[in-house]
Amino acid sequence: MPPWKNTNSITSMLPTSPLRSLFSSNPFKRPQFLSTSTTSRHDSTFILSSNLFHSLAIKTNSIQHKWVFNRLLNLYVEQCELGHAWKVFDEMPKRDVYAWTVLMTGFARMGELGKVLGVFREMWVDGVRPNRFTLSCVLKCCAGLKEFDVGEGVHGWLLRNWVDVDVVLGNSLVDLYAKSGKFEYARAVFESMPVKDIVSCNIMIGVYVDTGDSDKSIDLFRKMAYRDVASWNSIISGLLRNGCNRLALQLLYEMVELGNVFSEVTFSIALVLSGSLSFVELGEQIHCKILRIGFDRNRIVRSSLIDMYCKCGEMEMASKVLGGIEPQVLQSSVSGMLDATISWSSIVSGYVQNGSIECAFELFRRLIREGVEVNRVTLTSMALACAGSGIIEQGRQIHALIEKQGHKPDDFLLSAIVDMYAKCGRLDDALSIFYQSISRNTVLWTSVISACALHGQGEEAIRLFQRMLDERITPNDVTFLGVLSGCGHSGLVEEGCAYFRSMQEDYGIVPRMEHFTCMVDLLGRAGLLDKAKEFIYANCIADQMGVWRAFLSACKVYKNIRLAKWASDQLLKLEPRNESSYVLLSNICATSNKWMDAAETRTLMRKRGIKKRPGLSWIRLKNKIHTFFAGDRSHPQAGEIYSYLETLIVRLKEVGYSSDTSLITHDVEEEQKEIFLGFHSEKLAIAYGIMSTPNGSPILVMKNIRVCVDCHTAIKYISLVTGRKITIRDTLRFHHFEMGHCSCKDYW
Repeated sequence: MPPWKNTNSITSMLPTSPLRSLFSSNPFKRPQFLSTSTTSRHDSTFILSSNLFHSLAIKTNSIQHKWVFNRLLNLYVEQCELGHAWKVFDEMPKRDVYAWTVLMTGFARMGELGKVLGVFREMWVDGVRPNRFTLSCVLKCCAGLKEFDVGEGVHGWLLRNWVDVDVVLGNSLVDLYAKSGKFEYARAVFESMPVKDIVSCNIMIGVYVDTGDSDKSIDLFRKMAYRDVASWNSIISGLLRNGCNRLALQLLYEMVELGNVFSEVTFSIALVLSGSLSFVELGEQIHCKILRIGFDRNRIVRSSLIDMYCKCGEMEMASKVLGGIEPQVLQSSVSGMLDATISWSSIVSGYVQNGSIECAFELFRRLIREGVEVNRVTLTSMALACAGSGIIEQGRQIHALIEKQGHKPDDFLLSAIVDMYAKCGRLDDALSIFYQSISRNTVLWTSVISACALHGQGEEAIRLFQRMLDERITPNDVTFLGVLSGCGHSGLVEEGCAYFRSMQEDYGIVPRMEHFTCMVDLLGRAGLLDKAKEFIYANCIADQMGVWRAFLSACKVYKNIRLAKWASDQLLKLEPRNESSYVLLSNICATSNKWMDAAETRTLMRKRGIKKRPGLSWIRLKNKIHTFFAGDRSHPQAGEIYSYLETLIVRLKEVGYSSDTSLITHDVEEEQKEIFLGFHSEKLAIAYGIMSTPNGSPILVMKNIRVCVDCHTAIKYISLVTGRKITIRDTLRFHHFEMGHCSCKDYW
């Protein structure tokens, strides 16, 4: 029997306080009872249970009154008894807008947003006209469920029926359009609101930062008469997302000076900011504040702390925050720790971010053995680790684990897998994963377009981009980076310029420095050095180091000493201690036989204490990485490698190979130059790979600098005489060599 049906022991259930006198006769006739019956469940003076209220209504035969039904419905909703509330609602002879709204509010409060829309549809069929509270609740649910079409339909009904939009309804509309990405509509509703409150402004600050308009977001923030912690969180996190880290830091300091109380979200944002700036001192100050307040056991804050220390390279502190383990990868068990999945994911990600790939793999294997569940974040980090190191075997294992554990890859995980295969030299596998995916969003399309660009498949990248647009998927700024990069690697100058304009005019995307650098690279690779120079000054980006590096690299390709010296001067003004600027200029002078100029540049480097970063190449064989540098004799099999390479070079010369001695940056005899060229790191790595693998096996070599022209030519001949497929990944792209040809078609 439902509790409200048992009316025999009502008196015994009543409090012994003076309130008991309220029930001596029909309590529903007393105004004092009406206010008592709707007392919040948080009121410690007297809480009337919904069951008792229901029983009294039945006993006194008051249940037939509409206002009693409404009060009872409200009480069940307040006490989160939605099953009983639904039954009461069904029994109501006539349901007004109040009853419908109370029921919808109850479902919304419990997170059952789908039921809210279901009730709203029933209400509509029943012919009941909604009020502002009803519509506000429905709009919030539409935003939460991403039922944006329904929300826009509600807005249309408001306009057609001349309903005045108050601040609550206006806030719901602004939030709906903000979450749907229709920022212009959100702005229009916001500006039309006669009254705006702090919620309105907080939502609109988010809209401005999401559209990259940091100036307007700050302007609105400064105009706010009152700012709560959500206001500060919104503006600081928004600036952080837009890359305005210094400005975000300034506002964080201002927030502290004004004595604002930090929430868990504020702490998390502040720690993300510290990590982004690698500002460990700030992170440590925030950590002290967290300990003083007692927030160190909070899940979100703790995870953010670990992530901050990882990004700052402080793996020992990250391990201590996690639980006091040593960072030398797990001398103790990792199972059974608080919030293991989230915290260990942060540690794994930290090792990946700090380049400690082997530590990341060792930790990951230990987690699997100990039975700690690995989530999508961990799997994504491991896929990125494989991509960065080019370890295809481990990458395939990660992919297999995802399928074995039944993880349904989300967009980011699937994109990481595509990226992993692409950066391990397996573009075909990356494309296969992409084409097998059921739903493809912007992130996944961007990954596959960037993969094609990385492998020099510019035309394929453009074809995929056009197909993306045909499927009505909106590209973002990263998508256009992939497209522009693909155009640059393939010499598609006109197409690249057209996409750069379209990005701004058709999609409203403000170019970032990476886009400008791609354009300078695009023009420079094509030999349009004067146009590249004009582009730099026309876009007021002469104070950016990246564009000058791209320009200087183009000067090297076309041996333009005049522009190279001028570009080098610009770069050295901005970054006087960057070794790549000196090395590039020295190499350009040497290739043009300007030996004095090359020597002066190297002398200047020595005087300033600047050392050249050594060029390295590495190859992975039998789960071991073998690293080489030019002239390296430290390998245990160095004698065999050099002997094989010398024999191989003789074979190359027999089929037409000739060393490009102009690339040697020292003024020595031609014979000595050939010796220098013959033992470049990539040649040593390839020779070792051919020696150590069966005939016909493919070879994959990684480099930390760009492959030189002579090595590029030599590898084409090596692929011809050995019949091997050889893949080189340098800092810019992949080169696939087969039967004497390279995939770049010598345009690189």
